Amino acid sequence: MDATTSGSSSSIPFHAIVDPSLSLVPPLQQTFQRVQRHCFGDSTPGEFPLAANPSIVLHVLTACNLDPQDLANLEATCTFFRKPANFTPDFQLSIAELAALDMCQKRAIFKPMTSEERDFLKQRCGGSWKLVLRYILAGEACCRREKSQAIAGPGHSIAVTSFGSVYSFGSNNSGQLGHGTLEEEWRPRLIRSLQGIRIIQAAAGAGRTMLISDAGRVYAFGKDSFGEAEYALQGSNVVTTPQLVESLKDIYVVQAAIGNFFTAVLSREGRVYTFCWGNESKLGHHTEPNDLEPHLLLGPLENIPVVQIAAGYCYLLALACQPSGMSVYSVGCGLGGKLGHGSRTDEKYPRLIEQFQALNLQPMVVAAGAWHAAVVGRDGRVCTWGWGRYGCLGHGNEECESVPKVVESLGNIKAVHVATGDYTTFVVSDAGDVYSFGCGESSSLGHSTVIDGQGNRHANVLSPKLVTSLKDINERVVQISLTNSIYWNAHTFALTDSGKLYAFGAGDKGQLGIELVAQQTERGTPERVDVDLG
Repeated sequence: MDATTSGSSSSIPFHAIVDPSLSLVPPLQQTFQRVQRHCFGDSTPGEFPLAANPSIVLHVLTACNLDPQDLANLEATCTFFRKPANFTPDFQLSIAELAALDMCQKRAIFKPMTSEERDFLKQRCGGSWKLVLRYILAGEACCRREKSQAIAGPGHSIAVTSFGSVYSFGSNNSGQLGHGTLEEEWRPRLIRSLQGIRIIQAAAGAGRTMLISDAGRVYAFGKDSFGEAEYALQGSNVVTTPQLVESLKDIYVVQAAIGNFFTAVLSREGRVYTFCWGNESKLGHHTEPNDLEPHLLLGPLENIPVVQIAAGYCYLLALACQPSGMSVYSVGCGLGGKLGHGSRTDEKYPRLIEQFQALNLQPMVVAAGAWHAAVVGRDGRVCTWGWGRYGCLGHGNEECESVPKVVESLGNIKAVHVATGDYTTFVVSDAGDVYSFGCGESSSLGHSTVIDGQGNRHANVLSPKLVTSLKDINERVVQISLTNSIYWNAHTFALTDSGKLYAFGAGDKGQLGIELVAQQTERGTPERVDVDLG
């Protein structure tokens, strides 16, 4: 029971839960008395079995993997859950705080942290282990850390198994497949040089790949520039096998995002670092395009933990986790309104997108397309904004939106995942259904390629449309990844909860992982890729 339902409509912040005398809150007095009688019966408080055996309660709370908000609600409704539990490692922690700490200790990024690093993260998140737990869980949910994933890059593809093995296939002109050669691969091929290293995250850019291990180490291969434009000649040197990025060896990295002129990484503590594209302070610093040193993203996010980053053509989005809730910041080029601030001006430092507060929407997943962006809220609503060309915003037209706008035609579903590309958008519902809209080139939307009245077999879709070809595979889709590049024909991956991978769209370089028949350059409907990611 949430005490806020009686006499107040405001939520109780995790970090501000207090233990007031019942006499000081008359409107809640009867509620708390009922809860107390229910917990302790007619005996003296403390004689109730649960109160006499708090270790059992702690075990139950931890084993059930309660949500941080549930733990906060327990503290708010019963003194037993918020008074000091007298357990190690901190005798002053409540049962609910200890349960949150125990669940944090199960997470891969938390286990290797020293006590000083853990305390620093706790303070950075707001001073509560429940807030730390929410921060870690939010990052896992939106980025699929420690789970299988498939990445559709510009001309090449990366697939990571749930065990941390990595397969690559497609274009390899810069060594971006990591096999020690420059030959294309038309079938998924294991990167054997990574044996013994567990990869939990991957990012793919034009001619470049970055992999992140469970130890926070970053491996890169392909073009040697962190800020190379896709059409430029910078970074002529190539690396054909995964190499440790020495400049990041002192930063525990959990995610990487590759834009067109820059690269960004996210640290375990929620700090954002960027490489390159610092001329004229475009990302808050002055650097050369070929700079190999990471620079902390200055401004408001210096003291706010970030759980996810997403890179578009020339801008960066950051999903931040604050005690008051989740929020989104943007920085970079504002052309087309893609920064979400109601204008088309550039931002040199991260700026809060305020529209989500007006919409009463808690962002949970953020995606940055080449020129447009999207967010999924906790309540399942989807917002899009930016350049609306080809209908990629899903609002039934091709108009630009300079602030996030709810996609009304998705109101009958609860979305859990969103992916954006070059003028295309995909949404995954909690039932595993997939909807797509935007540019129909390369058959990358997954809809039937039927020639319309004007002879166009790649029709654009202005409003969300169910991808029936994925519905027909009778598998629950959990992730969509599509090419986010304006210089490559797009391809799309659909990953199911059983670890099966399906591909469709452009496949002229082998990026689908499927052998195409003679003269065929694309797949209009999903086909199973011969690799098991489960």
